[in-house]
Amino acid sequence: MATTRTAHTVWEGNLAEGNGTVSFDSSGIGSQAVSWPSRAEQANGKTSPEELIAAAHSSCFSMALSHGLTGAGTPPTRLETKADVTFQPGTGITGIHLTVRGEVPGLDADGFAAAAEDAKKNCPVSQALAGTTITLTVESV
Repeated sequence: MATTRTAHTVWEGNLAEGNGTVSFDSSGIGSQAVSWPSRAEQANGKTSPEELIAAAHSSCFSMALSHGLTGAGTPPTRLETKADVTFQPGTGITGIHLTVRGEVPGLDADGFAAAAEDAKKNCPVSQALAGTTITLTVESV
């Protein structure tokens, strides 16, 4: 069964001086302020589309990796994934770098790296962002 998740943004003013609020409608977890300076310079307590993409990608990748490892008979004890989304004003998103550290009993470093590469390739967010260069660093514990 397909699911749809919804968020919405209210923006006021021009790009450089305006600001907005993005609201997470489906989950009801609240709203976050956004602005051009928080996107192109320092966050200063506000979020950005790139941070939201990083959150989506790190969580999706972790779920895909956990599913793949479990399906292979080596369920993880813990996965910690960080996503760095790079934004260049005037160009756009120039890359995403995933870093994953995992505790997977019974799986060697090479096996973990192969599973992580597969999750990077096959998680739905990676597939949605296929036009962007996605790199990966893997650390097994």
